[in-house]
Amino acid sequence: MALKKQFIKTKPVCKVTFSIAEKNANTVAVVGDFNNWNAAEGELSKLKNGTFKGVFELPVEATYEFRYLIDGTSYSNDTEADSYKWNDYANTENSVVVV
Repeated sequence: MALKKQFIKTKPVCKVTFSIAEKNANTVAVVGDFNNWNAAEGELSKLKNGTFKGVFELPVEATYEFRYLIDGTSYSNDTEADSYKWNDYANTENSVVVV
Protein backbone atom coordinates (compact mmCIF):
# COMPACT_ATOMS: atom_id res chain seq x y z
CA MET A 1 0.00 0.00 0.00
CA ALA A 2 1.18 3.46 -0.67
CA LEU A 3 0.13 7.05 -0.65
CA LYS A 4 1.88 9.55 -2.88
CA LYS A 5 1.18 13.28 -2.73
CA GLN A 6 1.94 15.83 -5.43
CA PHE A 7 1.05 19.41 -4.56
CA ILE A 8 0.08 21.61 -7.52
CA LYS A 9 1.56 25.10 -7.30
CA THR A 10 -0.99 26.70 -9.64
CA LYS A 11 -4.12 25.27 -7.96
CA PRO A 12 -5.18 24.68 -4.34
CA VAL A 13 -5.23 20.91 -4.84
CA CYS A 14 -3.00 17.94 -4.20
CA LYS A 15 -2.87 14.94 -6.52
CA VAL A 16 -2.99 11.94 -4.22
CA THR A 17 -2.11 8.53 -5.63
CA PHE A 18 -3.72 5.64 -3.77
CA SER A 19 -2.35 2.17 -4.44
CA ILE A 20 -2.82 -1.25 -2.88
CA ALA A 21 -1.51 -4.69 -3.87
CA GLU A 22 -4.46 -7.09 -4.08
CA LYS A 23 -3.51 -9.71 -6.69
CA ASN A 24 -6.53 -11.91 -5.99
CA ALA A 25 -9.10 -9.11 -6.04
CA ASN A 26 -11.32 -8.30 -8.99
CA THR A 27 -12.14 -4.73 -7.95
CA VAL A 28 -10.80 -2.21 -5.47
CA ALA A 29 -12.12 1.27 -4.73
CA VAL A 30 -10.92 3.97 -2.38
CA VAL A 31 -13.84 5.37 -0.43
CA GLY A 32 -13.72 8.31 1.92
CA ASP A 33 -14.75 11.80 2.92
CA PHE A 34 -13.57 13.19 -0.42
CA ASN A 35 -16.05 11.11 -2.48
CA ASN A 36 -18.91 10.65 0.01
CA TRP A 37 -17.82 7.03 0.59
CA ASN A 38 -19.03 6.22 -2.94
CA ALA A 39 -17.21 3.23 -4.45
CA ALA A 40 -18.25 4.16 -8.00
CA GLU A 41 -16.38 7.46 -7.64
CA GLY A 42 -13.29 5.80 -6.19
CA GLU A 43 -12.62 2.90 -8.54
CA LEU A 44 -8.94 2.02 -8.90
CA SER A 45 -7.36 0.56 -12.02
CA LYS A 46 -5.74 -2.87 -11.84
CA LEU A 47 -2.17 -3.01 -13.10
CA LYS A 48 -0.50 -6.12 -14.57
CA ASN A 49 1.42 -6.75 -11.34
CA GLY A 50 -1.83 -7.01 -9.33
CA THR A 51 -1.65 -3.56 -7.79
CA PHE A 52 -4.69 -1.31 -7.92
CA LYS A 53 -3.95 2.38 -8.41
CA GLY A 54 -5.76 5.68 -8.86
CA VAL A 55 -5.05 9.42 -8.68
CA PHE A 56 -7.49 11.90 -7.13
CA GLU A 57 -7.26 15.69 -6.83
CA LEU A 58 -8.08 16.69 -3.26
CA PRO A 59 -8.48 20.24 -1.97
CA VAL A 60 -5.49 21.22 0.18
CA GLU A 61 -5.37 22.20 3.83
CA ALA A 62 -7.75 19.40 4.76
CA THR A 63 -7.81 15.99 6.40
CA TYR A 64 -9.68 13.07 4.85
CA GLU A 65 -10.69 9.69 6.24
CA PHE A 66 -10.66 6.78 3.79
CA ARG A 67 -10.50 3.00 3.37
CA TYR A 68 -10.04 0.57 0.51
CA LEU A 69 -13.12 -1.46 -0.47
CA ILE A 70 -12.04 -4.83 -1.88
CA ASP A 71 -14.44 -6.73 -4.16
CA GLY A 72 -17.30 -4.75 -2.63
CA THR A 73 -17.24 -6.85 0.53
CA SER A 74 -14.22 -6.14 2.74
CA TYR A 75 -12.36 -3.05 3.86
CA SER A 76 -8.67 -2.43 4.37
CA ASN A 77 -6.68 0.48 5.77
CA ASP A 78 -3.53 1.90 4.20
CA THR A 79 -0.40 0.96 6.15
CA GLU A 80 1.24 4.20 4.99
CA ALA A 81 -1.63 6.51 6.01
CA ASP A 82 -0.70 9.74 7.78
CA SER A 83 -2.69 8.56 10.80
CA TYR A 84 -5.78 6.60 11.81
CA LYS A 85 -9.05 7.80 13.33
CA TRP A 86 -11.63 5.78 15.21
CA ASN A 87 -15.06 5.68 13.59
CA ASP A 88 -17.95 4.79 15.92
CA TYR A 89 -20.32 4.11 13.01
CA ALA A 90 -18.07 1.43 11.51
CA ASN A 91 -16.66 0.39 14.91
CA THR A 92 -13.13 0.43 13.50
CA GLU A 93 -10.34 2.79 12.52
CA ASN A 94 -10.20 4.62 9.20
CA SER A 95 -7.02 5.65 7.41
CA VAL A 96 -6.33 9.40 7.32
CA VAL A 97 -4.55 11.47 4.65
CA VAL A 98 -3.56 15.07 5.33
CA VAL A 99 -3.05 17.43 2.37
